[in-house]
Amino acid sequence: MAVKDDILQVMKKNGKPMSAGEVEKALGVDRKEIDKAFKELKAEGAISSPVRCKWEPAQQ
Repeated sequence: MAVKDDILQVMKKNGKPMSAGEVEKALGVDRKEIDKAFKELKAEGAISSPVRCKWEPAQQ
């Protein structure tokens, strides 16, 4: 899924935890798509939340 890859890429580029709203603004993708991708990324363990409501790529 391209949206998940785009989310991980923008998070890595940003270098700090991001909210779904920040990712939405950075990518210009509909919030529903962002929320769906976040849910899948969380289930896969690809992102983690160091701060409430903010996410970053999980440390491998």
